[in-house]
Amino acid sequence: MKAVLLDMDGTLVDSDSAVERAWHHWAAEHAVPADVLTPILHGNPAATTIRVVRPDLDDTAVAAAAQRNLELQYDDLADVTATPGAARLLRTLDELGVPWAVVTSADRRLATARLHAAGLPVRHLVTVEDTPRGKPDPAPYLAGAALLHADPRDCLVVEDSQPGIDAGRAAGMRVAALRGLPGDLRIRDLDELADTFTA
Repeated sequence: MKAVLLDMDGTLVDSDSAVERAWHHWAAEHAVPADVLTPILHGNPAATTIRVVRPDLDDTAVAAAAQRNLELQYDDLADVTATPGAARLLRTLDELGVPWAVVTSADRRLATARLHAAGLPVRHLVTVEDTPRGKPDPAPYLAGAALLHADPRDCLVVEDSQPGIDAGRAAGMRVAALRGLPGDLRIRDLDELADTFTA
């Protein structure tokens, strides 16, 4: 692989608790039952999730609701940490000269805050502000490949959610999957992936 494209939440950064707190707070504000929201609150851009749980909202209201969800997360960083092996994987890629980028459904402010909170470098970022469509559409990962001047066929996507895996595959990329999800390469954690680059 000539380039690596990494999802942020759940892949590089353990932010599950912060994401869940924000969504449950948002759900209470918008009269959305928690049991409806819980199965879909990870992996999708906020607007996609909101359209599923509040199909009555128009595009302007969806955008405002998505922004409110992000605002609930900006300063909620106390328990945001790097996932096992994240720092080592990024160091390994840098040492080997393999370019990498973070591709996330967060906006630039939240992505930067979470990566800093986790003690990880902020380099190349593709955020919800950079592509008109989010995962599972391939656009975010294609934008990541373009940012790194890499052929999509030479990119490895690292993901922990089905929408992200679907996006990587739709972009014509190989996928390393976490959390037991089906990928071209199944990995337990990012230490294991780092080992594959140094083997």
